[in-house]
Amino acid sequence: MGKLFRLYIDESGDHHYHNYSKPKYDNPSERYLALMGVAMEKAVREQAYIDLGDLKKKHFNYDPDEPINLHRHEIINKLGPFYVLQDSEKEKAFNEDLISFLKALNCVLFLVVIDKKFHIETHGKSAFHPYHYTLTAMIERYCGYLNIFNYRGDILTEKRGKEEDRELENEYLNIYNGGTYFRKPPFFQMALTTKKIKTKSKKSNVTGLQIADILAHPCKHLYLHEKGKAQNPPGAFGMRINNIVKQKFNMQIWTQKIEGWGRVFLG
Repeated sequence: MGKLFRLYIDESGDHHYHNYSKPKYDNPSERYLALMGVAMEKAVREQAYIDLGDLKKKHFNYDPDEPINLHRHEIINKLGPFYVLQDSEKEKAFNEDLISFLKALNCVLFLVVIDKKFHIETHGKSAFHPYHYTLTAMIERYCGYLNIFNYRGDILTEKRGKEEDRELENEYLNIYNGGTYFRKPPFFQMALTTKKIKTKSKKSNVTGLQIADILAHPCKHLYLHEKGKAQNPPGAFGMRINNIVKQKFNMQIWTQKIEGWGRVFLG
């Protein structure tokens, strides 16, 4: 049997449709939803758990009974255990070690972004659920990667709420049993090891979810900028992250093309 993978998924942006006013739609964080997927083979994710744990112990007050979870929002705003980053030297040292960790990480990345404004204005009441639509596009690419190398894997996402998680489980099962517009059920069943999608909370100290959380915003921001959807590129550290991980995105095996395989934009 080939390698066993797990795809960790986190989101950046709002996953609902609302009665948007134009100013709200002009806010990229509201208009564009991104799903960031980080796929790691079993041995890699086990080592990543150790390495990321060592990084946390080095830079933050460590309590094994209350593990620290890396969340971009809290890190950027230096909240909770990340208050130590108010010291510029400590922040610089942490950033360098985080960059080194990401650079060494052997993973495959998937990014799917949807323009919710365009989608709902185009399709109206028949518009797809934005989270489920982006997830479907990501699962198609993930299973394509697994199948071409004769690997298998499962998927783990962050808990978003009881009702949202129930709907997500149903959507995943529909894909597994019924396929999608582009792919028949065997395409998914050959690749996926289970009919059930896994979910974990932010407090579960799941390494893959923390990595996806760190990458989601800067990777989304740069992609939108390249598409002409965001006026400015990410800041200096966000660009460093993008430059480190850009060759880790899923590629078309013969052409090495990332667009459409590792990064996907849905209108």
